[in-house]
Amino acid sequence: MKTLIVSVLLSLSLTSQALENPRVTFETDLGKLVIELYPKEAPITVENFLRYCNDGFYTGTIFHRIIPNFVVQGGGLTFDYVKKETREPIKNESDNGLKNRRGTLSMARLPDPDSATSQFFINLNRNRHLDPKKDEAGYAVFGQVVDGMDVVIKMTKEPRGKIRGREQSPDLPIRILAVEVHDSRATNASIDE
Repeated sequence: MKTLIVSVLLSLSLTSQALENPRVTFETDLGKLVIELYPKEAPITVENFLRYCNDGFYTGTIFHRIIPNFVVQGGGLTFDYVKKETREPIKNESDNGLKNRRGTLSMARLPDPDSATSQFFINLNRNRHLDPKKDEAGYAVFGQVVDGMDVVIKMTKEPRGKIRGREQSPDLPIRILAVEVHDSRATNASIDE
């Protein structure tokens, strides 16, 4: 009986926590992705991402880098591979305790740890080498695909390599057609410019 009560309480606790976290739906050429965000663990990163979502930035971008068994990356290039202008980079929050596991959403960045702007990636495997090390920053995990991982896997099956200089890009762009934020708190994202 005690085990049942503990299980029910734990389940309610996890459900309550999940309901507190904002979610974002991406409508793509291949289907919908629903991503749950983790503002408690990565407040700066989530606020930045939601601001791009609410500003309509991601609508009209593509998933431009697809490496099977590694990552699917998007959020910075238009349908015709033009890099979109972004806001200032944000602080790296890779030390938040979240790991680059299959289905997690992380910020893409340049070699400078604090260089992430708009681009993100979805991990296709447990990418331990992207987690922070004792003397090295990692890639900040800030969410998880909770519905539509099958769509992400479909992306990896798309033909690639025909676009010169973009061997990791799909031959036909996989577009983000619409973005919907499912949390009233998320519509007030306010990172100082």
